[in-house]
Amino acid sequence: MELTVGGRTLRVEVRAGGGGRTPLLLCNGIGARLEMLDPFVEALPPELEVIRFDVPGVGGSPAPAAPYRMPGIARTVGAMVRELGHEQVDVLGYSWGGGLAQQIALGERSLVRRLVLVATGTGSMMVPARPAVLSKMLTPRRYRDPAYAAEVAGEIYGGTMRTNPERAARLLHGGPSERGYLYQLLAGAGWTTLPALWLVSAPTLVVSGDDDPIIPLVNARILRRGIRGALLHVYAGGHLALLTEPEQLAPVIDEFLRR
Repeated sequence: MELTVGGRTLRVEVRAGGGGRTPLLLCNGIGARLEMLDPFVEALPPELEVIRFDVPGVGGSPAPAAPYRMPGIARTVGAMVRELGHEQVDVLGYSWGGGLAQQIALGERSLVRRLVLVATGTGSMMVPARPAVLSKMLTPRRYRDPAYAAEVAGEIYGGTMRTNPERAARLLHGGPSERGYLYQLLAGAGWTTLPALWLVSAPTLVVSGDDDPIIPLVNARILRRGIRGALLHVYAGGHLALLTEPEQLAPVIDEFLRR
C-alpha cells in the first residue's frame, strides 16, 4: 500500500498479526527496500504484526524533491504509524535504520514501547569503519552489480559473507535511486544521538556482531553504556546476520519484545 503523510508518500507493508501483541516497526538499512527484511520477518512468530516501509527514494517510495533530515523523517514515520491506527509500537532499527529508530525514540517518546538497535551506531559521532570500507558505501553500486556485490561483500559485511559472498549478491537487489541513496547519506551527515542517549526512555536491546566491518562492535558498547538500562547481545557474525542468519537473532529479539 501507499500512504501519504507529512507531504511524503511511503510504500508500506503490514503483516497482520494477532494475540494482542504490540506491533513491531522495522527501520531498514541504507539503500535497502523492505523486501530485504523478508528472511527476518519470516523468522518471527506469525502472531506478531510487523510494519515495514521504504524510505523516500528507495524501492516503491518516490524520492522527495529536496533532502531531509533525521528528525523530519522520524516525524513522518511516527505519523505513518498513527495513520495505521497505532498509538504505540516496538521499534527495531537496523544499520542506517538504527539511527532513525533512535531519533524516533527521542522525538516520538510516547510511540515507542521497546527499542531494538541492530548493527548500528550513534551517527556522525561514532567509531567509524576503515576508509576502505567507507569508500565502498558511498554509492549504491553493490545493489545494481551482482558481481561487484560478491567481490566486496566479505570486506564490507564480514561474517559469513567472507566465505559465501554470493549470498550478498542475491540479497542486494532492487535498491535505491541515486538521489534516494544520496539523501539517506545526507540525512545522517552531522547528525548524532551521542549527547542525547541518556534521554532514551524505552527499554532497549542493542544487538551487534563481532565481525562487522561497517559498524565496529565498540559502537554497540557505546550505545549500551549511553542508554540507561540497555541490554547488549553480541553474536558471532557480520553486518548482514539479521538477514542471512535470522534464525539465530529472531528468537533473541522476540524474547526481549515479550518481556
